[in-house]
Amino acid sequence: MSEALLRSLVWLDFRLAVLFTVLLPLVLLIWAFVQKNEAIQRLLIIYWRVSSLLAVTVYLLIGGALVSFLSGPLARVLIPISLWFWVDLNEEISEQRRSPLKLAFTAWRWAVSVYCVLGVLGTLPFLQCAFSRATFSTPFCQVWAEPPLLYKQFFHAGSTPQFLGFLGILGLGVYVLCLLYFVIFRLGKQGRSALEQ
Repeated sequence: MSEALLRSLVWLDFRLAVLFTVLLPLVLLIWAFVQKNEAIQRLLIIYWRVSSLLAVTVYLLIGGALVSFLSGPLARVLIPISLWFWVDLNEEISEQRRSPLKLAFTAWRWAVSVYCVLGVLGTLPFLQCAFSRATFSTPFCQVWAEPPLLYKQFFHAGSTPQFLGFLGILGLGVYVLCLLYFVIFRLGKQGRSALEQ
């Protein structure tokens, strides 16, 4: 694959990520609050907790952390799981009468799930970037840092990449601790019910 084609695909992926994982769920969350749809609200709040790993990945990429090539695909695996895992929320949403919010939410949930699955498959060749600093330094891997570095210019122009990378590592540590707490202590107790969320 040529470098120009790879660059255009990476930028397309980041644009789709902003659309599917930030803008649309934000609009849906606001809409669900306005409509007082508690099931969709709860599911979207769970989604935002899980998808925060994507934001952590952006900061890791800015800082040049190799682990970013593992955290990104992991986020894309966890997002569909978080959207379909909860039996009680799925039942409550499916039993709701038809409405524009339910239709939009259902369409987005399917679309973001397909996007994440395709994204995981598309990033498999780049997993090698996580295990070798020499490979990480090649244009093949560095092209993934271009969109996060543009983000840095807009939102963190005065910060160093090292500091933002440190924030990414800190965020990853907190995320892993929260995930472990959920898996070890809460999952066994509450099962696939989101009522205790």
